[in-house]
Amino acid sequence: MRGRLAGVGFGGDYNPEQWGPATHAEDIALMREANVSLVTLGIFAWARAEPTPGAYDFTWLDAHLDRLAEAGVAVCLATMTASPPPWLARLHPETLPELADGTRLYPGSRQHWCPSSPVFRRHAVRLVERLATRYADHPALALWHIGNEYGCHISRHCHCPVSTAAFRTWLRARYGTLQALNDAWSTAFWSQHYAAWDEIHTPRTAPSFRNPAQRADYERFSSDELLACYLAEKRVLARLTPHTPVTTNFVPIAKTLDLFAWAPHLDVIAYDSYPDPHDPDAAQRAAFSYDVMRGLKGGRPWLLLEQAPSAVNWRRHNGRKPPGRMRLDSWQAVAHGADAVLFFQWRQSRGGAEKFHSAMVPHAGPDTRIFREVRDLGAELAARPELLGSVPERADAALLLDWPAWWAVETDAHPSEIDYLKGALAYHRALYAASVACDVVPADGDLGAYRLLLVPHLYAVSRAAADRVTAYVRDGGTLVMSYFSGITDEHDRVYLGGYPGPFREVLGLTVEEFDPRPDGSWAEVIRLEGAESVRDFADGSPAVTRHAYGRGTAWYVGCDLGAEELRGLLDRVRRECGVRPVEAGLPEGVQVRARVTAAGERLRVRLDHRDGSVSVERDGPRGATG
Repeated sequence: MRGRLAGVGFGGDYNPEQWGPATHAEDIALMREANVSLVTLGIFAWARAEPTPGAYDFTWLDAHLDRLAEAGVAVCLATMTASPPPWLARLHPETLPELADGTRLYPGSRQHWCPSSPVFRRHAVRLVERLATRYADHPALALWHIGNEYGCHISRHCHCPVSTAAFRTWLRARYGTLQALNDAWSTAFWSQHYAAWDEIHTPRTAPSFRNPAQRADYERFSSDELLACYLAEKRVLARLTPHTPVTTNFVPIAKTLDLFAWAPHLDVIAYDSYPDPHDPDAAQRAAFSYDVMRGLKGGRPWLLLEQAPSAVNWRRHNGRKPPGRMRLDSWQAVAHGADAVLFFQWRQSRGGAEKFHSAMVPHAGPDTRIFREVRDLGAELAARPELLGSVPERADAALLLDWPAWWAVETDAHPSEIDYLKGALAYHRALYAASVACDVVPADGDLGAYRLLLVPHLYAVSRAAADRVTAYVRDGGTLVMSYFSGITDEHDRVYLGGYPGPFREVLGLTVEEFDPRPDGSWAEVIRLEGAESVRDFADGSPAVTRHAYGRGTAWYVGCDLGAEELRGLLDRVRRECGVRPVEAGLPEGVQVRARVTAAGERLRVRLDHRDGSVSVERDGPRGATG
């Protein structure tokens, strides 16, 4: 795609099917004025392209693609399969999803389809065949956009008969035999032993706690089924347009999809970012999300495919972005590795559910603050062609993020409720506040390049993954692990012999009991087995420990630390292991991140969240991540 762009991609989600010819002509003129170089097109246009079954009409799309190509605007063309037309539900009601209580969901919104439905997949693939055949050689085509925001709505968790049958098939492939499944699911408890595959259901509404291993597998299955939908379309595109990259857009970080499992199947990672202007921690949350996106491809740049120019429409209180905030948010994404800055959407809709979602061209038209800021940002990014092809500078610190552990730790019947994302954000925030760059890595990733590894709440972990973490410390790394880690294997079966299971040796301790407090904070009863206590509870028992192991050091945090205390601890740890900020001595609210050009030049992007100012400064040659 880089060959189609002269710099960082800039533009938005273009939905011309909502407008007439006069508006289309104005769109092109305004895009030129705003330096728009890339748009997504056709995301929710299936009903327009196939108004009745098999009756395709692409003439309208031909005209828009031709017009955009003539204007020099590259197109990320959608496969249009995010929301099927109403006729599919009328002819095939079995494609509609069901909730855990049996409620069926109907058309009138979006994403009203069962991800396991072979009928839905067949119709989707047929549409993609037509699109790819027609536009394979179109000069505007730069990138394919498959589906849209997979897992955003209820189609991720479908409990219909089709999904139930597909779940059984998935379980057969995973376990092979019922004996293996019964063992993995611990079905000897509560008389849950299965004697036949058709006795197994999705975890539907039940009288009490549902089997936690069943729930964890259902999460894996749900992520895999959506990935199968994506791959069915990708196979068509790979056959008909093998030289055009493909992507899909991930939603703001949530426990919906195992993104590390999806990432190998995307040619470039794309993300939708919607920080809340009312949230004082929004910038740090966005930084964490961008670090995750960068980590999905081992440090490679990614695309910001959606953000809001100002207010969204789906929060309870939809605050606007004040002057300068849109620019700051956009540059923050670039600083963390984005090679494109796009918005939802180009022109604000007149009707429909998102008519009050801000757009690059508001209801009032171009003579508005929002459009002027859009125009200025487009010019500013266009003046920085050296950013395209640059890569984020590799960090010395990493945070381990694991979706299966997330799914498992938030099931029922635990000593206390644990918010996995909250824990990950807390550890990331301690580095972010010090302007220390942080990569995000999977449990099976390469850890050896990092001086410091943060591991929050790795509750469920395989022996192989635990061995990798242990080897990382033994070989000289510094580990900081938070509480309730190493408790179960990947099937949610407790490691016997003492907590934290496979991490006892590397941490030099045993957790004898969990001791959550009435206020919801966490505490543990820790017995030292070689580690030293560096912070005690009020009763003098260990709360935070340090253990020399091999050539490295393992720290364990057996309690909830406040933000300042956690920051102080990690400041100490990173000083000891030589992890430095991108730039030292920055005041609170100022962040700096670096990118390295193909020529080896270092670009430092300075973000001042106090007044919204942004600057890009050049350094001499430095090493870069590839």
